[in-house]
Amino acid sequence: MSKLDELIKELCPNGVEYKELGEICITVTSPLKLKKSDYKIEGKIPIIDQGEEYIAGYIDFNEYLPKEEYILFGDHSEIIKYVNFEFIQGADGLKILRTKNQIKVKYIYYCFNNFYKKENGYKRHWSNAKRTLIPIPPLEVQDEIVKILDDYTKSVEELKEKLNEELIARKKQYSWYRDYLLKFENKVKMVKIGDLFEFKNGINKDKSSFGKGTPIINYVNVYKKNKIYFEDLKGLVEASNDELVRYGVKRGDVFFTRTSETIEEIGYTSVLLEDIENCVFSGFLLRARPITDLLLPEYCAYCFSTSNIRNAIIKKSTYTTRALTNGTSLSQIEIPLPPLEVQKRIVEVLDNFEKICNDLNIGLPAEIEARQKQYEFYRNFLLTFNNEEIYALSKQASKQASKQASKQASKQASKQASKQAQNLIKILQYVYGYIEVRLGDIGSIVRGNGLQKRDFTEDGVGCIHYGQIYTKYGMVAEKTISFVEESLAEKLRKVEKGDIIFAVTSENIEDLCKCVVWLGEEKIVTGGHTAILKHNQNSKFLAYYFQTEAFHSQKRKMATGTKVMDVTATKLEEILISLPSLEEQQRIVDILDRFDKLCNDISEGLPAEIEARQKQYEYYREKLLTFKNIND
Repeated sequence: MSKLDELIKELCPNGVEYKELGEICITVTSPLKLKKSDYKIEGKIPIIDQGEEYIAGYIDFNEYLPKEEYILFGDHSEIIKYVNFEFIQGADGLKILRTKNQIKVKYIYYCFNNFYKKENGYKRHWSNAKRTLIPIPPLEVQDEIVKILDDYTKSVEELKEKLNEELIARKKQYSWYRDYLLKFENKVKMVKIGDLFEFKNGINKDKSSFGKGTPIINYVNVYKKNKIYFEDLKGLVEASNDELVRYGVKRGDVFFTRTSETIEEIGYTSVLLEDIENCVFSGFLLRARPITDLLLPEYCAYCFSTSNIRNAIIKKSTYTTRALTNGTSLSQIEIPLPPLEVQKRIVEVLDNFEKICNDLNIGLPAEIEARQKQYEFYRNFLLTFNNEEIYALSKQASKQASKQASKQASKQASKQASKQAQNLIKILQYVYGYIEVRLGDIGSIVRGNGLQKRDFTEDGVGCIHYGQIYTKYGMVAEKTISFVEESLAEKLRKVEKGDIIFAVTSENIEDLCKCVVWLGEEKIVTGGHTAILKHNQNSKFLAYYFQTEAFHSQKRKMATGTKVMDVTATKLEEILISLPSLEEQQRIVDILDRFDKLCNDISEGLPAEIEARQKQYEYYREKLLTFKNIND
């Protein structure tokens, strides 16, 4: 038998009396009620309001409630909090309670949370909450119950804190990706909202009309979620047949919050994703109804949440005592309008990220944190389309990491940034078919060292000298024609299967940067005047690309020297390449390989035919490896 069981058996074996919360508590009046605009990030005194955040902000005022035990009840939000320190009340709608007759405040707090039945809906709830029945056992029993629940709450709070950190990280990652993916800039047509939607204010009714009647989309539905379904609607309102027509809703409608206490929270949006019969929307909202078929509703749910669009909405809003917006102002804002097929793929990508963010059971904590960062990155990027940001991604992330961390931590951050860049490339390849990237974004390029022809031996470790790339090797090699002793090989740059070796020194510009793909199973070495590309793409696709005019035109601009020309590894990393998916790379390689075979098999045709095939091959190679520049 537990200590609690013993106490109950001894002190209240026949049960306990139940009393209404209003009978056992008194209401405390705060000396001040602050507006949200007064909230600060730092300060001596915490500000507590009826919002979900335990502490809403801080301030340095001298008037505040003294350090005591309090129960706080959100008259509109129905959120219950326990406080045992000095604080200032933030905004209206907060009931501050203390207990009578030495009843333990913490015990009543636990009971209130347990027995109170939430009404939901935007109205005042204290008149109902104060009638909540609370069991009143002897103080010794109250003490033991509080002790047990405190211990349990501590373990739960520790878990909740970890999960909350994971969720916050996920949301940051989601927002980053959403904004990055949905920015588009000048690469996608920008259209004014007023050319795509027509606006209407919502229904206004007196208080007696609420709580019964037809479903209504309320401010809270829009503020909390970017997508609305019938199951989300808790509010009811009485509406006439005429009002049902004028304020009706249907799938694809976008709702904006048209008023807020702070300018930062104005114009939050949510999209209705299913038809709801006999449903209306609140007067605190604006309805934007599509007047074209150019937008997917699911795309709108993400597009209007991006930081670019949010900032535009805030700039178009006004603020005196409250922030306000209207259909006329919102109509002037431009949003990106990609093709429907691209919208569909963007939604598919972001839906998957959102599912991960909303399911804390997916993945280990470390994975969840990484996923959230990745999600926000992709969401923003899919709606961004800024190639320059892709090129600079790894460098920017590394610079930021070096400022914020030690050398070791910076390396870790740099690896993470590189991994994030690779994931981004895959996402954009899926959504748009290809992405233009720097060579440095798909791998690393290192300069060779040492190795002269006099170092060659009859056997040993395979090696490729830069001069042999011009004279002895084709595009691909599986065996070397030269070797070096093992002791020398230890000092030279290693080449693994799939690596590409460039000859980066030449007496003529056309031969400069000729390359060979190493496809042998054994590691080999190379020497000076070479650069080695280590990557995660299709090696032969890259090698074919390095034969195109698109590559050569960039190489010419990077070369230095007159009699002997050279291109550094750092400059090679800046070469831009149009990169399709790995599957598409392989398809292109298969086609070019067949052409290559035909062109090089003398037995299959006369020299004239071979020449024609060679021209045809070069034509198709250029065609397959040339992509339309999205900036043009």
